[in-house]
Formats: sequence, structure tokens, C-alpha cells
Amino acid sequence: MSSMSNAYKVPGRLAKFASAAIWWIASVSLFISIWELCWYMKWANPMLFPPPHLFLQDLYFVGKLFDKSTRLGNPTAGLIVWTIAKTIGASTLRVLIGLCLAFVGSLLIGIAIRFSPLFGRLVLPVINLLAPVSPIAWLPVAMLIFGLGNAPAIFLVYIALFFIMTLATLSLIDSLPIAYAQVARIMGGTRLQIFVQVVLPAILPGLFVVLRLNLFAAWMIVLIAEAVGVGGGLGLVVMIARNTFDSQLAFFTMFLIGAVGFVMDMGLREIQRRVLYWAT
Repeated sequence: MSSMSNAYKVPGRLAKFASAAIWWIASVSLFISIWELCWYMKWANPMLFPPPHLFLQDLYFVGKLFDKSTRLGNPTAGLIVWTIAKTIGASTLRVLIGLCLAFVGSLLIGIAIRFSPLFGRLVLPVINLLAPVSPIAWLPVAMLIFGLGNAPAIFLVYIALFFIMTLATLSLIDSLPIAYAQVARIMGGTRLQIFVQVVLPAILPGLFVVLRLNLFAAWMIVLIAEAVGVGGGLGLVVMIARNTFDSQLAFFTMFLIGAVGFVMDMGLREIQRRVLYWAT
């Protein structure tokens, strides 16, 4: 019986994926067409807003600016590709580590606040106090504590997401119907069992949505951190483009950031679909 249901699900998923892919291609194509039309009609200055065919046509020249070791001399195309991939990987790794730490930390702290009233009274006021503070304000603290490199960028991503996701966890717990806990209690569940087997599965789908929405905030924070010099990455390349007034490099880097962010969002949705199977 289960094999028959799976056989019906597969064509449905393929059709849904094909429909989404077609509309995605149509949307991006329309956007690029309008952009190219503005360039063709001379409505947009190509020095300020170069269309895709301009900032994508000379990847070798643009790629040389991604690393100091390739800016001089004549590096091979393979080295250029490796340099771009390494830069993308550095920024993506910082975002992923910060996201994972913030997700786990906010989930544990949120559940602990509601599980232990004493812990909640001691910790929640501090969280409410620090939540409005911009992550950028933490930048000097991050650099003083961690210096330069990956750690301060990861810390800023963590700070940017932790307070928001902790408050979201509390909100999701508070919004659960009280009947869930009552039924579990009638069936003999302990307080810990109710949180682990009832509350946690009920809030995870909503928390994953919050995580996906804050993925884009994480990218903004890590780019700012890299731009001020805590480490190499796409943010540093954007800053180089700004300092040299290189619009081609700027738009090419923006294209890479958008593409990587889109792929990461798709990955999170797939993880959500597979891990939280009861909510799909």
C-alpha cells in the first residue's frame, strides 16, 4: 500500500518541480530582458548598470580580482575558477556555521526558558534587552575577542540570528494549543516528554521557516563583516569593486551572491521536506 502511495507521489513532485522551474526561468528571463532592453535603448548607463552580457562576458578578467595572488601575471583559467570557488566557499561556510549554531542555540535556550520558569526569569530579560542591538554594533566586540578570520564573521551571523530565533521559538511554543499538552499529560507523559515529543515536533516547521527567512539576513551580515576586513570572501570583493569603481565586478559578485543564496534556500527547503516529513 505504501509503495502505491509513493508511486503516486513521485509524478506529482516532478510536475510541481517542473512547474516551479518553468516559472523561475520565465521570471529571471523577463528580468534580464528588461535589463538588456534598457541598455539597448540607452536608458541605463553601462558604466553604472552593465547588463548581464557585459559583466559575464569577461570572466577571466573579473575573476583575477578575486584574490591578490591572481591579480598580477597571467593565471590559468583553472586557477581563476578555483579562486572564485574558494571565495564563494569561504563566505558560504561562515553563513552555514553561523546558521547552524544560531538554530541549535536558540532552540535549546527557547525550550529551556519555557521548561524552567526560574531560568526564564533570569535569561529572558537579557535577551529582550540585547535583541534590538544591531549586529553591526557587535563588530568591534567580535574583532577584539576573535581578531581576524572566520570566527568574527561567524559570531556576527550567530548574533544576528540567535535573539530573533529565540524569540520566535518562544512565540511558537506559546501559540501551541494547550490541548496538545493536556492530552499528553492525560496519557502519562512527563514534562520533559511533552517538550521533546509534543512541543519540539510542533514548533520545528515554523522555526525552519524563520531560519529560511533569516538566511538572507545572515548573508547581509557576513558580507558586511568581510567588507570591513575580518576575512576574505565575497564581501571583500564587493568592497574592492566599490573602491575601484568597477561596476562589472560589483554586479558579477552580486550575481554570485544571489545564486548561492538561492541554492542554499533550496537546500534548506529540501532538508525541511525530508527531516520534517510529518509537516509536509
